Amino acid sequence: MIEGPDRSYRNYGDGTSPQVAVRVSDPDLPRKLMFSPDLAIGEAYVDARLTIENDDLPGFLHLLLLNRGMGNTGAAIQTNLLLRRMVRRLRQRNPMPSAQKNVAHHYDLSPEFYALFLDEDRQYSCAYFRHPDDTLEQAQARKKAHIARKLLLEPGMRVFEIGCGWGGMAITLARDYGANVVGVTLSKEQYAIARARVKQAGLAAQVDIRLIDYRKVNETFDRVVSVGMFEHVGVPHYREFFGHVRERLAGDGVALIHTIGRRSPPGSTSPWITRYIFPGGYIPALSEVMKAVEKERLWATDIEFWRLHYAETLLHWRRRFERNIDTARALYDEQFCRMWRYYLVASEMSFRDLDHEVFQIQLARRVDTVPVTRDYLCG
Repeated sequence: MIEGPDRSYRNYGDGTSPQVAVRVSDPDLPRKLMFSPDLAIGEAYVDARLTIENDDLPGFLHLLLLNRGMGNTGAAIQTNLLLRRMVRRLRQRNPMPSAQKNVAHHYDLSPEFYALFLDEDRQYSCAYFRHPDDTLEQAQARKKAHIARKLLLEPGMRVFEIGCGWGGMAITLARDYGANVVGVTLSKEQYAIARARVKQAGLAAQVDIRLIDYRKVNETFDRVVSVGMFEHVGVPHYREFFGHVRERLAGDGVALIHTIGRRSPPGSTSPWITRYIFPGGYIPALSEVMKAVEKERLWATDIEFWRLHYAETLLHWRRRFERNIDTARALYDEQFCRMWRYYLVASEMSFRDLDHEVFQIQLARRVDTVPVTRDYLCG
């Protein structure tokens, strides 16, 4: 049911579940929806020009995306998606100065803010839920262990981490597996916290955190790992990225790229996400990733698909965020909190009702570097 600005009511659907009641106070919203539905809905919710009964944002977005996932999209949405795809390569250009600016927009928020909803290790990527009742901390630890097994680590190996976040993966690989890690980030906030955490853990001799673009690193490593960074690379730079991975790897090296992906053909990024959350971000199709991998003569030794793991991760983040909403308001304001709640809910529903999943792509320079069966991943 929709209540319009003039207090008129309209009902849609056959009355079966799911049901959502919304109120629109902006008479211009229908026109805005015709030009850019994703942007218009997101902005209207953040500005409270569109409100939902009981603030049931998950139910509202579930209903919208469920219909969209079933192919029930109007001409306005179809036209908008087509136009976005036509210009996506232009908008995806990500040279080094732009990369630094884009990263700062999202990751250089108050350190206290991310602590409101992330796990204790500050893992800001998909967790690995072996059991439905896993805690977020357990699932994030299992994610790191799963990645370490795929890297086939041995003590003393040199690891290059592209996009090291707040240092959790680097610390784990050094402390638990004896690796020597070089981690890079473009976020000044992440850099400062990661270095402090490394020092506090007594791992300064094993972990080197650098505030630098990955493209400026020229050393050779036994292993390369990248978790949740590839979404920021930009489509025109995919071959450049994998070319750099190949150049950084020793002859018997192994790489593991963990990224959000889509099961559908190549698409485009929501303009709301681009404007307010991840400037320059994009969720790739496997076909466009592997096209770049093939051209760089790398062996794809394993590809794994995680489906609902990220939906569960986002649900944990949202619930923690909502429990700490008063602290978030004290750090920023109500509009900021509505924006982040919308981002977390919309992202979760994209994994539940649309086509998002996670790819873990293991790569090597030689055909025989990785065992020919997956038995080594058991444990």
